[in-house]
Amino acid sequence: MTYTVNGKAFDREPRPGQCLRTHLRELGHHGVKKGCDAGDCGACTVWLDGDPVHSCITPAFRAEGREVTTIEGLGSPDDLHPVQRGFRDAPGFQCGFCTAGMIMTAATFTDAQKQDLPRALKGNLCRCTGYRAIEDAVHGVAGIEDALPGRAVGTSVGTPAATDVVTGRAEFTMDTDIDGMLHVKVLHSPHAHARIVSIDKTAALAVPGVHRVYTWQDVPRKRFTTAIHTDHLVDPDDTYILDDTVRFVGQRVVAVLADTVGAAEEGCRRVVVEYEPLPAVFDPEEAMADGAPQLHGSDDPFVRDPVHNILLELHGHVGDVEAGFAEADVIHEGTYFSPRVQHAHLETHGSIAWMADGRLHVRTSSQSPSIAKVKLSHLFDLRPDQLRVFCMRVGGAFGGKQEVISEDLAALATLDTGRPVCFEYTREEEFTTASPRHPMRLTVRLGARSDGTLTAVQVRNVSNTGAYGNHGGETLFAGGAAVMLYHCPNKRFDGYSVYTNTVPSGALRGYGMTQPAFAVESAMGELAIALGMDPLELRRRNIVRPGDALVAFEDGPDDVVFAEDGVGRCIDLVDEALRRDGSEAPPGEDWLVGTGTASSLHETAPPTDHVSEAWATLGDDCIYELAVGTVEFGEGTPTAHVQIAANQLGTTPSRVRLVQSDTDRTGFDTGAFASAGLSVAGNAVVRASNALRDRILAFAAAHAGVEVAACAMDDDAVACDGVRVPLSELVEAARARGIRFTAARKAYGSPRSVVSNTHGFRVAVHRVTGEIRILRSVQATDAGVIINPAQVRGQIEGGVAQGIGFALTENFHVDGDGVMTNPNLRNYRIPTYADVPRTEVLLVESTDSVGPMHAKGMAECCINPVAPALANAVEDATGVRFRELPLTPERIYRRIVESRTGATSVHA
Repeated sequence: MTYTVNGKAFDREPRPGQCLRTHLRELGHHGVKKGCDAGDCGACTVWLDGDPVHSCITPAFRAEGREVTTIEGLGSPDDLHPVQRGFRDAPGFQCGFCTAGMIMTAATFTDAQKQDLPRALKGNLCRCTGYRAIEDAVHGVAGIEDALPGRAVGTSVGTPAATDVVTGRAEFTMDTDIDGMLHVKVLHSPHAHARIVSIDKTAALAVPGVHRVYTWQDVPRKRFTTAIHTDHLVDPDDTYILDDTVRFVGQRVVAVLADTVGAAEEGCRRVVVEYEPLPAVFDPEEAMADGAPQLHGSDDPFVRDPVHNILLELHGHVGDVEAGFAEADVIHEGTYFSPRVQHAHLETHGSIAWMADGRLHVRTSSQSPSIAKVKLSHLFDLRPDQLRVFCMRVGGAFGGKQEVISEDLAALATLDTGRPVCFEYTREEEFTTASPRHPMRLTVRLGARSDGTLTAVQVRNVSNTGAYGNHGGETLFAGGAAVMLYHCPNKRFDGYSVYTNTVPSGALRGYGMTQPAFAVESAMGELAIALGMDPLELRRRNIVRPGDALVAFEDGPDDVVFAEDGVGRCIDLVDEALRRDGSEAPPGEDWLVGTGTASSLHETAPPTDHVSEAWATLGDDCIYELAVGTVEFGEGTPTAHVQIAANQLGTTPSRVRLVQSDTDRTGFDTGAFASAGLSVAGNAVVRASNALRDRILAFAAAHAGVEVAACAMDDDAVACDGVRVPLSELVEAARARGIRFTAARKAYGSPRSVVSNTHGFRVAVHRVTGEIRILRSVQATDAGVIINPAQVRGQIEGGVAQGIGFALTENFHVDGDGVMTNPNLRNYRIPTYADVPRTEVLLVESTDSVGPMHAKGMAECCINPVAPALANAVEDATGVRFRELPLTPERIYRRIVESRTGATSVHA
C-alpha cells in the first residue's frame, strides 16, 4: 500500500483490520490521539486529501494512494498554521489532549461553518475548557499577554508548552515507542460478587505471542489502597493487585501479557475461569440492613462494621438540633440524590514500565508520581533508589488519576520479564473499572424563624463507596463541610460510607462536596419558598462571616483561616448580574422561565497531610530552572509556578525552565489535587525562589562591593547600586569559587483557607418536551490575588461545563445485575459545544493570608454550586422541585405532567 503522510511517501502494509489511528501512531505521528476508538471524541482527527476524518474508525487501507495530514504536518513551531496560532494565543486548550483533533477540524472551516460552531464542532469533544476558549481560538481572539520582568503575577501569560501542544509535539503518557515492548490486557469479572474456584491458563498460553497469564496466585499478596494521599492510613487497605474474590462487574480477574494488544486480548478470551456466584447488593441502604450480603470479611481490620458493610461512620453535632427545630417557625425536610458520574478525561489511564541500569522506570498518567512510587515500592519490596516514577503531560484527570490503577500491572510484568510493558485502558474500561464520583443520598432538614434565621441544620449522608474503600472515608468527611457555609448554633451530621457490589467510587472535582452542595443548596432554595423570602436574601442572612467559627459537625479546633467575606461579595455580584440580565426566552407559550442561585465554600487544601518541595537553580546558561513534582494535566499550576518564580526572581517567564513530575528530577510532592498544586506547591515555589534570589543578591553584593540593600534583580542581571552586573558574570565568578546558585524549600498544606463561589442561572424549560435552555450563566468566585486571569477564567468555565453535564446530560446507567450499560462517550453524553453556554466570570477583589502571592487554588470548587443553581432555576420556572440528578427531559416532562394531574412518582 502506497500513501503519503505529511508529504512523505510510505509503502507499508497495515495489519488486517487495522484502523488509521494506530497505523499513524506506529509511524511515529503521536499527535493523533486515542480518546474513544468509536468516532465519538475527535481527538484522532486527521485529513484524508484535505478532508477531516476520525482516524479511529477509518480503516488504514482507505489511505491507499491518498495524502494524509496530521497535526505535525499542518505547521511547525517556527511556522504555525493560523489556526494553530489561534489556539496558542487564545489559549484554546487546557490539558491539550483534544487540541490536535480540534485544530485539524477547525482548520477546514469555511466562514459559514465558523458562524455555526454548534454544528461544525459536534464531532469534537473537550472535557477541560468549557468551549468558550475554543470559540475564541477559532475566531482569532487572543487572550495571552507578555509579562514584564518581575511582573508576571496578574498577567495572562501562556503555558510554556503551548507551541508544542498546538503542533502535536507535546508528549503525553503513551506518546513513545520502546523496542520490544509487551502489552497487558485484563480479563474482567462478569459477576458482581463471586469466588474464583479455578483458572485454567492453558489455552491462553497457547495463543501465539502470549508470554504470561497472571492470576491472584502469581502476584504479591499484599493489601493496599489505590487512593493517593500522603497518609495512606486515611484510606482502607482493602485491595489486592488480583484477588480470588470479585466484588463488582468489571473487577480484574486475570492479566495477560503478550507481544501485541490483539494477542493479549485473545489470551483473555481463552482463559477459562470457574466462578462460584455469591449474593450481591447494590443499594447502600440495603447493604446496611441486617442479613445483607457481606462484601468484606470480619477479619478485615479496616472495615468499621463488616456485618453491615459500613466502611466508615461519621457522627457529629454542635448545639442541640432538636431544641433548634423546636424554635423554628418553618421546617423543611427533603432527600436528594446525586448519582455516579465519570471523569471522562480524554486520555485514558495508562502506564509504561521498563528496566534501565537495574532500576524500574514507570511512565504513567498519574496526579502524583511521588505517591505512586511509594505504593509500588510497598507492593514489590523495592527500595526508593530502585524505582523512578514520572509523568509527561497528562490528558486530563479531575481526580480520576488520584489512584494507582494501571501502574501495578505494568510494573509487575516488567519486574517479572525484564521487558518494557505497556498497560493502557480502553474507554469502556474507564467507565466500568475506573473510579467515578460517589453516589450520595442526603436527607437535609432545616429549621428557621419567620425572619429567615436558621435555628437548626441536620444532614444524613449515605455514600456508596462501591466494592472498595478508596477515597470512601475522605469524601464522606469532606462532604460534612457542606453545612459549614451557614451560621447556625445547632447542627448535626450523620454520615455512612457503605460498601456495595458496584464499581469502586473515587475522587472527582469537588471531592465529596459537590453532592452535599446539591442537597443543602436545593434545600435552602425550598426553605426560601416556604418562608416567602428571596433565596439570595436567605443566604445573606445566614452565611458565615469573618470571625464566625467554620463549624461543620464538630466544635473543635481546625487549621482553616477564614478572614474575608468572600461568600457575601460573590452573592452580591451574581445578584447584580442577574438583575441586569437581558437574555430573552425562546418564542412560544410553552417555555417557562426561571432563575436560580447557589453558593459554596471549599477549603484550599485537603485536611490530610500535603507536602511539596520545590528546587530553584540558576543554570550555567543563565536560565533559571524550577523543579516541582506537580503534574500538568490542564489545571494550569505549572504555568502559575513559572509566573511565581519569574516574579520573585525579577525576570520573565521565558527565562524560567520548568522540570516537573519526575521522582528522579524533582522533590517529593503529594500531588496535584484538592487545589494543592497552587496552594501548597505554589508556596514551595515562592520559598525556593526567594531563597535563590537572596543567595544571588548576597553574592552579587559581595562581588560588586556594595551593600545587599543596594542590589535588586534585573531580568538577566543584578542591579548593584545602579550598575547592572550580568548574571553570566556572576555565574562565572561563582563557579570559580565552587559556588552553585541553587535552593530547595518545602511547603505544607496547613494552615488552609477557603474559596467562595456563587452561581446563578436563568433558564427556559419547555413544558411539553422537558428541554432546558440556559439563557444566562454567571459565576462569581473569591480566588484571592489572581496569578493568571486567563487560566482562572478557563478553569471556572471548564468546571461550570462539567457541572452542567453532571446536572443535565450525563447518565451512568447500571442495570439490576450491576452492569454499566452505556460505557462509551456517545451514550454517556458529556457536553458538546452546543450544550454549554458562555458563562460570565466575576472575580472578587481580595487577598489571601495563606496562599502563594495571596492567591487561592480555585480549579476544583467552581463545580459545586452549578447543579443546585440549575435545580433551583428549574423549580422557579416550573413550580416543580427536582431532587434527583440528572435533570433529563423525560424526567422533567413526567414531573410537570404529574404536578398537573395529581399523579405521583417514585422518582423525585
